[in-house]
Amino acid sequence: MNPARTVIGLSLAIAGVLVLLLMWRPGAGNSAGGQAAVPGRPLLVYCAAGLKVPVEAVAREYERRTGVPVQLQFGGSGLLLNNLRVARRGDLFLAADHTFLDAGRSNGLVNEVLPLARMQAVIVTPKDNPKNLRSLQDLVQPGVQIAFANPDAAAIGVLCRQVLERSNVWAALQPRIKVFKPTVNDVANDVKLGTVDAGIVWDAVVTAYPELTSHRDPTLDAATADVGIGVLSFTEQPAAALRFARFLGARDAGLPVLASHGYSVVEGDVWSERPEIVLYSGGVNRLAIENTIREFEEREGVSISRVYNGCGILTAQIRSGQRPDAYFACDVSFMTPVSSFFRPHTVLSETRILILTQPGNPKGIRSLEDLAQSGLSLGIANEQQSALGALTQRLLDAEGLTARVLPNVRVQTPTADLLVNQVRAGGLDAALVYAANVSNVRDHLGIVELPQPLAMAAQPYAVGRDSKNARLMERLLQRLRSAESRRQFEDLGFRWRDTVSTQ
Repeated sequence: MNPARTVIGLSLAIAGVLVLLLMWRPGAGNSAGGQAAVPGRPLLVYCAAGLKVPVEAVAREYERRTGVPVQLQFGGSGLLLNNLRVARRGDLFLAADHTFLDAGRSNGLVNEVLPLARMQAVIVTPKDNPKNLRSLQDLVQPGVQIAFANPDAAAIGVLCRQVLERSNVWAALQPRIKVFKPTVNDVANDVKLGTVDAGIVWDAVVTAYPELTSHRDPTLDAATADVGIGVLSFTEQPAAALRFARFLGARDAGLPVLASHGYSVVEGDVWSERPEIVLYSGGVNRLAIENTIREFEEREGVSISRVYNGCGILTAQIRSGQRPDAYFACDVSFMTPVSSFFRPHTVLSETRILILTQPGNPKGIRSLEDLAQSGLSLGIANEQQSALGALTQRLLDAEGLTARVLPNVRVQTPTADLLVNQVRAGGLDAALVYAANVSNVRDHLGIVELPQPLAMAAQPYAVGRDSKNARLMERLLQRLRSAESRRQFEDLGFRWRDTVSTQ
């Protein structure tokens, strides 16, 4: 081989790679938006000022573990939200109360929200408390000067003003307010410096000020804040944003840091850079949920192992000790026997049982009773393996047709799709299946609707009680409840329910 040609070839190859690198734009062309963090590309997090100390600590630890820089911008929750409306850039919004995240959602600024902690409003004074101020009644006395967070910008200011107005205390307190501060930290600093006698802050903030002491007041007990972090709708790296949010909200990562700073934290998931999830689902749900799950995997940066089968089989596996992170059953009757292993379920949809026949319905089947006619070749789902089979048996029993129809049964399968294929192939005259199973064959085969109330299956989704990724599976439920997901269900012949159980 000619050495000169080899050198030239290598040089051209290297030059080509460099050109491609220069042209490459991370995330370009990825309409689903599920790309991971680009090494060295920072996350921009807007954070309520009261959470500064613990969130900075968590951000630095995240940077150390992952190499992803986290830029924090602090301010009052209301001020940050107003800035986001104008700037429309960044990745995450960490608000001191859910009301700001709710407002962000309603304005199209925030998508997913992960709960983190709860805070309580308290009165704060210097440690020695020279004026012996311990209650709101003390604060409204003549000669008292207090600092108060801006009720138009800071979460604590907004919530406390609402509580005090409802309690008819606000009018008496206003003359004692020497200064309105932009953040709760500024209130605490004024009390620390002695420029005011007292202030109202979050209980968690006091832990960062050993010079101060806090006092609970029954009226202020109604002023509580649910801290959460939301993914901004205009982030260009949603998977990376969600990964940091999961780290902050993990029981073995960010939450212990928040707890050590006095926050009452929620029950979080176990931290994993790429969680691996197990979802059990009845076969009837498969076509309705597959697209949603794939999009969820990409956006969240997770892996979901789907186990589709007859619900009788799935329920038996659960009762024998297998514990999926979530279970989407074919019917509520197959959730009930394992409900102790799951949190309260949500019924997302329902679908009717119907009779599928050969084209033109040559056997003249018009009702369940017609399935008893002599010489008919019938397929049904297996009673022990599937919800459809159990519901079919219940329906036949209720109509008093079991003894007459069963002699015509030629095949029993664990899932309805196998029955549809056999009817389509001409191996069966008819089969009892779900309406959701026949969306692709309605124009080719016969359909006989059944009016009986028992000919209905309702599909419940539940998160495992012991799942280490319960919050993640709750977010999957929210995606399954979305308008886009609903359209997929309805296009396949399901009827939408979206009702939460009270179990």
